[in-house]
Amino acid sequence: MFLDRRTFLQVSALVTAATTAADSCSSPESGTEESLSAHLNPKVQHAREVALKILKPTSKQLEHGLRLHAASLVFDAYGFAPRAAVDGAALAAAVAAGASAAELKDMREDMTMTRCVSDPAEQSEYLDAWRASGVTCIFQNAGEEGQDPQRLIKRLSHFTYATDMLKQFVVKAAVPDDISEAKKQGKHCLYMTGNGVPLAQQWISQQDELRYVSVFFHLGIRMMHLTYQRRNMIGDGCGEESNAGLSDFGRSAIAEMNRIGVIPDCAHSGWQTSLEAAKVSSKPVVASHSVCGGIYPHIRSKPDEVIRAIADSGGYIGICCVPRYLRGTGDITALLDHVDYVVRKFGIDRVAIGTDVAYTSQHYAAESRKVPRQPKARAEFRSLWPKDDFETTATMTDSIAWTNWPLFTVGMVQRGYSDDDIRKVLGGNVMRVARESLTAG
Repeated sequence: MFLDRRTFLQVSALVTAATTAADSCSSPESGTEESLSAHLNPKVQHAREVALKILKPTSKQLEHGLRLHAASLVFDAYGFAPRAAVDGAALAAAVAAGASAAELKDMREDMTMTRCVSDPAEQSEYLDAWRASGVTCIFQNAGEEGQDPQRLIKRLSHFTYATDMLKQFVVKAAVPDDISEAKKQGKHCLYMTGNGVPLAQQWISQQDELRYVSVFFHLGIRMMHLTYQRRNMIGDGCGEESNAGLSDFGRSAIAEMNRIGVIPDCAHSGWQTSLEAAKVSSKPVVASHSVCGGIYPHIRSKPDEVIRAIADSGGYIGICCVPRYLRGTGDITALLDHVDYVVRKFGIDRVAIGTDVAYTSQHYAAESRKVPRQPKARAEFRSLWPKDDFETTATMTDSIAWTNWPLFTVGMVQRGYSDDDIRKVLGGNVMRVARESLTAG
């Protein structure tokens, strides 16, 4: 029997019968099957129905998948905490007062990352999205593309603030044991990553140039992008046609990251940079949010040779939820196809899911419409995306929405993965690398 919307709702009710006997108006406790399927807002419910229409699980597969997901430690290998809506009136007032483009950008960023603390409606939606996802921990993008320490610390401050203020529900994890403890307590957590290696930009000596790596490690950063699209002093990014690889300084940077305990992430690095990074690192290297070039060779993919080097380093490739990179059907089926590809060619220990997407508040569009349109801006320096004719559809993006994590598990159940193997993909592999990266030697 395959499931339509009505049957899905009926099965979800059966799965959570033991917990729904309590007050049906109260918020379900995180980490239970009820939290994955009860009291879903229209946006989350719609995304579920889109994915279910594609997967067509049997009631037994759905029930098993939801139970397994609720019981598992789920670790998004690279992603974003649920995003709040902006305060449209406040932004409009800033525009009227003559705020610069940089100031407005900072305001938007601050609002989307911290209004979950101050606004009751946004906080409620923030917490509900976490519950529906069943995600224990996100390797949170808490940096901005670049090497400037001042630029990199800004987002980190926002997420540190949010976890400080909402610690009864979501905490900042410093070590993997904190993540395990959050799961036991029915909480959620953020494990921080920065979108760049912080550099002094003085170039006095290699040691002096790399001194901020330990500073940001002390602030909670546990993974760093080697490059982002473009070439930097570490190596070539994935958008550079030259594909020149890792620099001598890049080798020193990786050695320092290995020494301190920061995971080198080559998700946005060129193929040669990624290959060489994996080969020179003494600890696991990851491509935290990427896809398999053997299925479709986009610049953000990794070809088999690179995935093999990453696997040999002890790392993994995190499959992302971006239809343009997944190709094929571009939906939840394509996501699972990439997981299958890595498992088949490199083993179950070498794959994770790093969504690279976020849940955004239902109120975001309405609030944004309150803000006057701004002049067209130049293309950002980081933007080196190749032009293509791929058309992303709403069905694709809805099917792999961040709150559909429970259905990623259902999809693996459908494909015959054992419970133990599913747990590795859901979080076990990321936890292993997180632990190995912090070991001495």
